[in-house]
Amino acid sequence: MQKGSLFVVSAPAGCGKDTILNELLKKTDKAGYAVSATTRAPREGEVNGVHYHFLTREEFERRIAEKEVLEYTEYCGNYYGTLRKSVNDLLNEGKDAILKIEVEGAMNIKKLFPEACLVFILPPSWEVLEKRLRDRGTETEDKIVERTKQAHNEVKFAKNYDYLIVNDELENAVSDLLAVMRAEKLRRARNDELLAQFN
Repeated sequence: MQKGSLFVVSAPAGCGKDTILNELLKKTDKAGYAVSATTRAPREGEVNGVHYHFLTREEFERRIAEKEVLEYTEYCGNYYGTLRKSVNDLLNEGKDAILKIEVEGAMNIKKLFPEACLVFILPPSWEVLEKRLRDRGTETEDKIVERTKQAHNEVKFAKNYDYLIVNDELENAVSDLLAVMRAEKLRRARNDELLAQFN
């Protein structure tokens, strides 16, 4: 059984990464969502263990101290991070592990797992991004300004990613991400065992 590959997906708030990943996982049973942990409060409709592992600040810090967290960052006053077990469970099952994490966390994952494939999702424009944030109806004006400013900082990291996908139309963005995942599976470096059969 071929071990799963690690994919890191990052995007500024409002770029639709959750929607893209949810649609992608409906189209393949060969990948799984390595659910991130956070100390922020759940939004309406979010389920613990499905959308995030919602932890108290104390619990999150305990897990950091015990090396159970692969990477973490503090964003808008809350911790966000990746639990080691979430990733290992998927990879050992032969599934691709998809991490949805912030840019600093992605850079840390790349150091720990140089073979990881990093994908950055961009909005069609800054205007569209701001409209999407407003249309959510979940953010105060101050939060929208803060998230827009944060988005400008995050996009600066996009040059460090392997692939860029513009979320202009959902179906196209999902297809693009699936294509990236298929292409990565075909990399020669990931297929030494296959090649060995012909030597």
